[in-house]
Amino acid sequence: MTTIGYSSVPSRLLGTIFVASTEKGVCRIDLHTTEKEFLTQLRKQIPGKIVKDEGLNKRVLTQLRKYLEGKLKKFDCPLDMEGTAFQKRVWSALKKIPYGKTRSYADVARIIGHPKAFRAVGNANGSNPVPIIVPCHRVIESNGGLGGYGSGIGLKERLLEFERSHALR
Repeated sequence: MTTIGYSSVPSRLLGTIFVASTEKGVCRIDLHTTEKEFLTQLRKQIPGKIVKDEGLNKRVLTQLRKYLEGKLKKFDCPLDMEGTAFQKRVWSALKKIPYGKTRSYADVARIIGHPKAFRAVGNANGSNPVPIIVPCHRVIESNGGLGGYGSGIGLKERLLEFERSHALR
């Protein structure tokens, strides 16, 4: 049975960020939720024994804190993400979007070799289990609109502005 360790980090920008990791890497990040809701969703989505464990999440918590201070532009902690081959290609492309920059859903579709699959890219973006680390907030509409965000458009807007303000530092 897989052991899933979870913990959290407080943030003025995002509220409490909940993180879950397996021995392989980070498997879930939730923003804008309660611990009870986070654990309920985690149990539904990832089978295993769930325990509170700062140690298993030490690396990602350190990186999240540095990110929230504007001192980390790219994460390098290991990930343990379940998804389809298409979703994994989209998530891989998202990790290549530079800090402080954005790409459109259509841009990402072209990058992964499926130029007409911008709606499917949006769906894959929305199912990203580790936001912030895989920066789905950096994907916007072709017309410059923000598009969607699982934790709310206001949060997406704050993240983009935060990154823009720290990009040149």
